[in-house]
Amino acid sequence: MRISGVIIPKDKRLIIGLTYIYGIGPTKSREVVKVTGLDPNIRIKDLTEADEDKIRSIVEKQHKTEGDLRREISSNIKRLKDIKSYRGSRHAKRLPAHGQRTKTNSRTTRGNKRNLAGSGKKPTAQKT
Repeated sequence: MRISGVIIPKDKRLIIGLTYIYGIGPTKSREVVKVTGLDPNIRIKDLTEADEDKIRSIVEKQHKTEGDLRREISSNIKRLKDIKSYRGSRHAKRLPAHGQRTKTNSRTTRGNKRNLAGSGKKPTAQKT
């Protein structure tokens, strides 16, 4: 089955398979299944063509997914950068934008990856 340009694996349950689409998580997946009236535990391969069309129409009409959603998110980030807001500057520097600490977390992003300290003992040569 193909929805919004994404091929959903055939052997997955319906409620899990829908989460393969960018912009649809577990909650929206449950909503779509409830609106269609299908069993959430049915496998994708067991759906009829009519069921697939019903799911496809609901997902594509009522929810922003894949390319449209990615475009909207990137334009929001670009807008923040253009108005030179604090969050925009954090995005530009590839740092956390929502107030997380950076001393201990996101160290690899900042380029401050410290080597783990050993015990301090020098390895001794083995006798043979």
